[in-house]
Order: sequence, then structure tokens, then C-alpha cells
Amino acid sequence: MLVWLAELIGYANGSNLFRYITFRTLGATVTALLFVFLFGPRIIAALRLKQGKGQPIRSDGPQSHLLTKKGTPTMGGLMILSGFIVSTLLWSNWRNGYVWVVLLVTIGFGLIGFYDDYLKVTKQSHKGFSGKARLSLEALIAGVACWVLTRIGASPMSSSLALPFINGFVADLGIFFVVFGAFVITAAGNAVNLTDGLDGLAIVPVMVAAGTFALISYLAGNANYSAYLGINFVPGTGELAVVLGAVVGAGIGFLWFNAPPAAIFMGDTGSLALGGLLGTVAVAIKHEVVLGIVGGLFVLEALSVIVQVASFKMTGKRVFRMAPIHHHFEQKGWSEPQVVIRFWIIAFVLAMVGLATLKVR
Repeated sequence: MLVWLAELIGYANGSNLFRYITFRTLGATVTALLFVFLFGPRIIAALRLKQGKGQPIRSDGPQSHLLTKKGTPTMGGLMILSGFIVSTLLWSNWRNGYVWVVLLVTIGFGLIGFYDDYLKVTKQSHKGFSGKARLSLEALIAGVACWVLTRIGASPMSSSLALPFINGFVADLGIFFVVFGAFVITAAGNAVNLTDGLDGLAIVPVMVAAGTFALISYLAGNANYSAYLGINFVPGTGELAVVLGAVVGAGIGFLWFNAPPAAIFMGDTGSLALGGLLGTVAVAIKHEVVLGIVGGLFVLEALSVIVQVASFKMTGKRVFRMAPIHHHFEQKGWSEPQVVIRFWIIAFVLAMVGLATLKVR
């Protein structure tokens, strides 16, 4: 909106700053942070009043959680999404199609997560929305988003897959790109969702990934920088840096309340939405493979669940003491802060490895 206002007055009286993505990214970060920080207590109070007993805790999980986390309200994703949406609409260029695609996927996944959280709270059970129905809706939203992305971008690049370690390699997937992209977005949403199991565990890696992709989006959307680095130039995607800046700001504000001991949980409302957002950005800027590196912690969490379920069904034995894998380390005697901080370190290291792919070509 501010871009439109600046254009309306002809970029006069210092408003020419709104031409710069870097300035608006910083503005989006600060705005989202302040919004969540200021309105967070009211949202938490309202959710605590509405939910009563708070998020139900798994009876088969770590026994300490039944004592330390019982009664804590969920749906904290509403705090993140409200700050994110307000900031994005305020600072982004509304004429950019990529912004709207990412925004709508985030809202769509957030609504699915909200319904799942609502069922869990009202039924006081950790089993919410039907898994098949939820995945079907996510895949539908992601598929439509990927189809729109192929319309927005220039053909054949808009429907192509690029590999980070091979300079100039581009494989045109045609219509199958929609299926591939939908898988990436849906998988990212659910991987972040599985990671959200301890205080502060998911939000920091999300912010790390968002900050990393903000830089990559800016570079991919700039013809000069993309040519210098040997990455694919995707016109218009630089604007996604503003969107991701809003994610970082909202995430920092949320972490203030989610830090141990958490006053509120993110819930599926936030984790599904943020994962879907990261997946959509990765598909838009042609860095789907890099998402698997930068978001490697999320991949590890998801794989631990897949391996655990597959092993138990085929052999009747469990590979991990408990899945997702962060609970495995809790069962081995790691304290919650140890698990969380060590996983944060892994996320930072993987982000640096992901950024290194920009020059390994």
C-alpha cells in the first residue's frame, strides 16, 4: 500500500525510499515485530479465555509435558499471521503476482491448521482434522498456486526445475511441474508442523529459513546479481524479500511469548501456514532443492516420523524411542532447552550450507 501511495505523490519528499526492496523489507520486519509484540498479550488472553484447558497434551508423549505444558493455549499462529498479513499488505507492491500467491497459500494453509486446532481444543484430543482430508485440501491449494506461478512467470522457466550445483541446468517439467511444486509446498507445510513440538523449536528455524530465502529471493529477482552468481533470474521475485521480512519480524515477536516456558503454542494454525509459505517461495524462485538443505531440520523431523511408522508397520519395531526425533532426544535424557538450542544450531549451519550453494555452480 505504501508503494502505491508513494507513486501517487510521485515519490516526493523522501518517499523515493519506497522504491527500494531493501528499505521495505526492513520496514516490513519492524512493523510485523511491533504488531505481534503490542497485540500479542491481548490475543493470548482471548485464546486462553476461549480455550479453557488449552491444547491437549499427548498422553504417550514425554511425561514431563503433562505437567509443564498442560493448560497452555494454542493457535498462536494467529498472532504470527495477523502481524505478517498487516505488514505484507502495508509494505509490499500489490501489483506483484508472486506476493499474492504466497499470501493466499499462507492464509489457506493457516485456515486448515486453524480448523485442526479448533477440533483438538473442542474435543480435547490430539487427533484433529482427518489426515487424508487435510492433505487433499493442502494439495489442492498448492496445486492451484503452482499453476498460477506457471502463468505469472516466463515460459519455459516458470515450469522448470533447476539444480543448485549445476550451472545452467534447467529441466522443463511442463504440466508435471504443478504436481512437483504442489508436493514441495505440501511437504514443507507438514514438515514444519511436525517440528512444532517444543517451546521455540519451530519458530527460530522458520525465521532462519525465511531470512535465508529473503536474501536468495532478492538476488534471484535482480538481473545483475543473478547473472554474477550464476543463479536463474526470475523477474519479480525480489519482492518476496519483503514478504519474508514480515515473517522474520512476526516470528521474533512471537518468540517473545513462545520462549520457554511458553505462554502460547504456535499450533497447526502457524506451523502449516509458515511451512506452506516457505515451500511456495522456494517454488517461485526455483530453489526447491535448496529448501531441502536450508530446511534440512524440517526434513529430518519428517523423515523420522516416516521411518518410525514404516519400521513399526513392517517389523513391529521402532527405530526411535519416540517420533518426531526431537522427542527421541528428550527420551534419551536431553532437557528441553538442550534439544531446542542444539536444533537451532543445526538450522543455522544448514542455512549457511544453503547459501553456499549460490557459489557452488
